[in-house]
Amino acid sequence: MSERRAYLDRGLGETRGVVTLDGRPERLLIRRDDDEPRLLLGARLVARVASLEPTLGTAFLDLGSGAEAILPFKPDARPVRGQAVEIEIRGEPRRGKLAVARFIAAAEGAPRLVSEARDLTADLDVLSHGATLVEGAAARQVADEAEAEALEILHPLPGGGEIAIEPTRALTAIDVDLADRKGGEAKRVTRQANLAALAMAARLLRLKGIGGIVVIDLVGRGHDGAALMAAARAAFAPDNPGVAIGPVGRFGTMELSLPRRTRPLAERLCREDGALSDRTLAHRLIRRLQAEAAAQPGARLQAVCAPAVAQAAAPLANLLAEQIGGRFSITPDPLCPRDRLDVGRLA
Repeated sequence: MSERRAYLDRGLGETRGVVTLDGRPERLLIRRDDDEPRLLLGARLVARVASLEPTLGTAFLDLGSGAEAILPFKPDARPVRGQAVEIEIRGEPRRGKLAVARFIAAAEGAPRLVSEARDLTADLDVLSHGATLVEGAAARQVADEAEAEALEILHPLPGGGEIAIEPTRALTAIDVDLADRKGGEAKRVTRQANLAALAMAARLLRLKGIGGIVVIDLVGRGHDGAALMAAARAAFAPDNPGVAIGPVGRFGTMELSLPRRTRPLAERLCREDGALSDRTLAHRLIRRLQAEAAAQPGARLQAVCAPAVAQAAAPLANLLAEQIGGRFSITPDPLCPRDRLDVGRLA
C-alpha cells in the first residue's frame, strides 16, 4: 500500500511544502511572501466582468489591484459586461496565460478578496491524507531534493530504463526508453517498463505541476491496451476530477488530459530560457548562509555571487540579519557565474 508523508520547510520569504509517495517527492508547493493572494488556487473573490469574447465563451474579469482572470461560460449562462460575480480561482496563471475562474454566484460591490486560499499546512494535510507534518532540517533536505528532481528532464525507472519529460507550448511529451533494462523475454521487459513509466510519470507530473495534454510514447509494440489503461487510471487517480485518458494508439502512444490547477514549478523557479531565476538563486544563497550560520555559531560569513543574485537576495538578507544578526555579508562579483554561490567563513 502506498505511503504518503508531508514536510514543511519554513524559509525566509518562501515556504515550501512537500508530499512524498513511498519515499519519493510527489508534490512540491511553494509560497513566497509577495505572491498575489487573489491568484492562488482556491481563493474566492468578487470580480467585475471587464469584457466578453462570445465566440470563445470567455469573460475577462477584473479582480482588483491589477489582477485579472478568465471565466469560461456556456451560451445559456453568458454574463453581462460590468456585472459583479463571485468566483473561485480554479487554475493559477501560467506564463502568458491568465488565471481561470469558476462562477459561484452573482454578487455586488467592487472587486475584492472574499476568502484567501488554504495555507500550505492545510494543503499538505489534504494531499497527504492527514500525514504527520515534519518540519526543520529534515523538511529542508526533502524540499531541496524535490526541487532538484522537479527540474530534471531525464528520470531513471526502477529496474532500468528512463523517461524524459519535456513540456512544449502545445503539450507535454514523455518518452519511455528501455536503455539498459534487463529481464529476459522482450515483451515482458517492455510491458514492465511501460507500467513503471506510467506510475512514475503520474508522480512526476504532479511534482512538476504540469497539466494539459500529455502524450506518452510507450516502448515496444503489440501493447496490452487493457492493462496499460488500468495502470494509467490507477496512477492518475489522485489528479481527479478532470482526468481523461485515451487508449493506446496505432503508433504506440497514450494521450491524456490533466487538469491545470497550480502554476508549473519550472515557471515558478526558472526564467523563460530555462535557467534558474535570480529570485530562486537568492533563496538558495540565503539557505546556504543559514546552514553555515548553524554549523559555525558566532563565525562571520561571506557569500559571493553574481550582482543580479545579490540584488534579489537583499530583502531576504534583511530578514536573515534579524534571525542571526549582522555577522554575514553578500558580495556581488561581476565575474561570478549566475549559478555559482560561494559561502564560507570570512578570513
